[in-house]
Amino acid sequence: MANKSKSPLVSVAIASLWRSLRKDLFDTYRPELHYMRGPGPRWRAKHQNRSHASAMTGLADASL
Repeated sequence: MANKSKSPLVSVAIASLWRSLRKDLFDTYRPELHYMRGPGPRWRAKHQNRSHASAMTGLADASL
């Protein structure tokens, strides 16, 4: 009878091991591919006029 009580524990352990192994081998999510390294070209194009204008006023204030 002691053998039957260990059987469910072994099957649970094997199932858990299989799930873990399958996840590690076939998980396709790679966060390093989605890492943002800063503003992109669309952001720069949108904000270019503002930063350029503020730089120009900064120069004008400095010359006074």
